[in-house]
Amino acid sequence: MPKYGVFDRTDTDAPVVSNAVYNLTIGLVLGWGFLLNWLIVKYVDPDWLSRVNIWVFILAFFASCLLGVFLFNSSKNPVISFIGYNLVVVPFGLVVNLVVNSYDPNLVLQAITVTVLVTVIMMILGALFPGFFQAILPVLVIALLAMIMVQLVEIFVFHNDPGWIDWVVAAIFCGYIGFDWGRANQIPKTLDNAVDSAAALYMDIINLFVRILSIMGRRR
Repeated sequence: MPKYGVFDRTDTDAPVVSNAVYNLTIGLVLGWGFLLNWLIVKYVDPDWLSRVNIWVFILAFFASCLLGVFLFNSSKNPVISFIGYNLVVVPFGLVVNLVVNSYDPNLVLQAITVTVLVTVIMMILGALFPGFFQAILPVLVIALLAMIMVQLVEIFVFHNDPGWIDWVVAAIFCGYIGFDWGRANQIPKTLDNAVDSAAALYMDIINLFVRILSIMGRRR
């Protein structure tokens, strides 16, 4: 029986597509997610978002993301996985909307450019050295959890947001991009796996972008 975790799948009973179709599907799904984020930033009023109760927003964010992750991780149907992907993209887009509207548009464009360049580099490294990124995955997981805890303590206990955390988290998500891209090319090349891989990469890239924007904003 095929395994259901996106990157644990070693066999499949679904039709396998060519490398070109597989990679094109990943690109199109990622492109749709970024386009949807752009539409949210352009047309959703950040002032309206800022008036939403913070706990309601947080609960809705995690509920939508967790449901989305569950759908694209558990489903072998690319349509269901794509629905799950959108349930992740929309709440992330709302957060990105709140973030980017506090920065100068030129700085946001520069952060996008840097994110694209770093992503391409990490994807190349992930394709060349998949074994290395697989080996460091436990370190990435532990480091990310530790940074989440550190940042929560810094913000809610010490009322501080040290800049070094952005650098560490950005480095962690660089590692995740390399890992997810390397594994994406090792699992069976089905349309569903392409959607699921794109979903994992989308979350890596968006988190990297937010951290790069924060780093560049602090330097200004």
